[in-house]
Amino acid sequence: MTKYTTEDLLALGESVDVEFKRAGGRDGKGEVPKEFWPTYSAMANTEGGEILLGVEELKPTGIRPHNLANAAAMRQDIFNLVNNRQKVSANLLRDDDVQTIHIDHCTLLRVRVPRASRKQRPIYVGENPLRGTYERRHEGDFLVDEAKVRQMLAEQSDAPRDATILAHYGIEDLDLETVQAYRQIFASRVPTHPFIAQSLPDFLRAIQAWKKDRESGAEGLTTAGLLMFGKLNSILDAVPNYIVDYQERPEARTEARWIDRLTTDSTWSGNLFDFYRKVLAKLTSDLKMPFRLEGDVVRQGVTPIHEALQEALVNALVHADFSGRVSILVVKRPDMYGFRNPGLMRVPIEQAIRGGDSDCRNRLIQKMFQLVGAGDQAGSGVPRIFGVWKEQSWRMPVVHEKREPEQTLFELRMASLLPVEMVAQLEATHGAKFAELSALEKLIVVTASVEGYVDHKRIREITDEHPADITKTLSKLSREGLLSATGHGRGTVYFDTRQLDELLADAEAEVFAAPAGGLSTRPLAEVFAPERVAPQPPNLDSGGLGASSEGFEPSSEGLISLPTASLDGARLVVLSRYPGGLPGKMKPEALRELILELCAIEALSLRDLAALHDRSPDFIRIQYIRPLVVEGLIVPEFPDRPRHPAQRYRRI
Repeated sequence: MTKYTTEDLLALGESVDVEFKRAGGRDGKGEVPKEFWPTYSAMANTEGGEILLGVEELKPTGIRPHNLANAAAMRQDIFNLVNNRQKVSANLLRDDDVQTIHIDHCTLLRVRVPRASRKQRPIYVGENPLRGTYERRHEGDFLVDEAKVRQMLAEQSDAPRDATILAHYGIEDLDLETVQAYRQIFASRVPTHPFIAQSLPDFLRAIQAWKKDRESGAEGLTTAGLLMFGKLNSILDAVPNYIVDYQERPEARTEARWIDRLTTDSTWSGNLFDFYRKVLAKLTSDLKMPFRLEGDVVRQGVTPIHEALQEALVNALVHADFSGRVSILVVKRPDMYGFRNPGLMRVPIEQAIRGGDSDCRNRLIQKMFQLVGAGDQAGSGVPRIFGVWKEQSWRMPVVHEKREPEQTLFELRMASLLPVEMVAQLEATHGAKFAELSALEKLIVVTASVEGYVDHKRIREITDEHPADITKTLSKLSREGLLSATGHGRGTVYFDTRQLDELLADAEAEVFAAPAGGLSTRPLAEVFAPERVAPQPPNLDSGGLGASSEGFEPSSEGLISLPTASLDGARLVVLSRYPGGLPGKMKPEALRELILELCAIEALSLRDLAALHDRSPDFIRIQYIRPLVVEGLIVPEFPDRPRHPAQRYRRI
């Protein structure tokens, strides 16, 4: 039996997703609660986590253990039920995943729920995946909609997503100039390759851009062939959500003002291979090009940075879920390169960084790139990028996922781990206190200052220190006043103390003040009326690009004025609960809980929330938003930039 303290359990919540459940049962001696199984499903379908049975959670940040006299029987019940296919779809638990632990003279159960693999998902409660699949969002368990469940089921297949033979598509749907460019690069790499002498149809078959189904006899272009070499209109007929977008931005800011852009605007072929060629040239245009001597010929070479950028670009293309709702986006800024692709990663982020496992969503496209010397297959691409950045003594790249809508983001920053200017500022502010910090402590404080805030996960990404040591160090820096903490569990974030003061200050002129003439708040029925507008083309500048404070988000037009698309989920909740609109004299406690619930569904702006109750933004800010931020129950999306025009708040 392992002994823990209350502090140990609270600290555990910073490094993994933890759910506390009282689990007292009718007699108080303990039984497995029915809520255990939705949490098991949700954690398995997301990032995994731990369930502590026998622990009551005290808001906002405390816990109280309760002795489970029936702990041994409960442990057996868990294993009996997890192996019952009428109860849950699959057992992910090994014997040592369910442990009896001891804290303050109380016996508890600690259940470690592993993340399910792509082939195991969805893990669902009961016998119907469409009605019993859950996922974790901000420490809550939420039913997954039918479309997403079907997507999980489709992802189980080992068949490449891009291998489908497209009926009624032919060579006439290809951009032959793109095909010719590909063949020339292919021939220059391996001049003696047998594919080179083949006719166009045979060459397309050889690289699997064209296939024949041996069972049905049907043959035609594959999805991979069309995406790599197709004409834009033909691609959009087969893949309606297809968008590729490159933006060069002149400043190290999140605003989407660009000085160079390449997107699917019908001025060029629009296919993946041409996008790759054009964008790679733009990404590397400012890098110094070395030269090498081959015999008597001087040839232009490439640096490891060139290779890393090529790898990151190909990685975004071959792992994209082309049925997703966001574009492939590549951003170049003076301080960073950013890559986004629709779809979540098919292996855990930590595993991708370690390398060795390749689980590519579009294996035919991946192979086509490899044939012209781009991309890897053995799962070495991401660790190679990390290695290059480490050699340059730059901040470690950031890989993260957003689940709504599903997307993967990769940020490569050209910034020192310990910028001289920032170290000088911190020494001037904190004096000897900063100078006496350990190497890990300095790294954390500097990172919080450079990036706006840090959390446990970010520090794990940039150091090899043990997670427990990171937790202790973060707590120590917070106690000593070098960092300010807000939130709890995995939602705990640590700010530079100077930035938190600014965040909570009365400086809302740019965000919260009404526009000229005052804010026109409208009745709820009008605000939430279904929009009667004609369908619009995809907004290439919308959809945030990342959680980091200075990420590479495009502009967020539509977030400040009402009604907005971001209110779809909130609208449904309000209308289902209050068909006639919110009551005029709604109790503060009820409105507070409603705001928390809505911010758990989707991040909302101050004006979004103000319009719900026909009140001014200042009223909502003072009475609700500020207290909830201080309590750590909601967090701003731009914690280091409180005046950001796209500021929104979400439940943690």
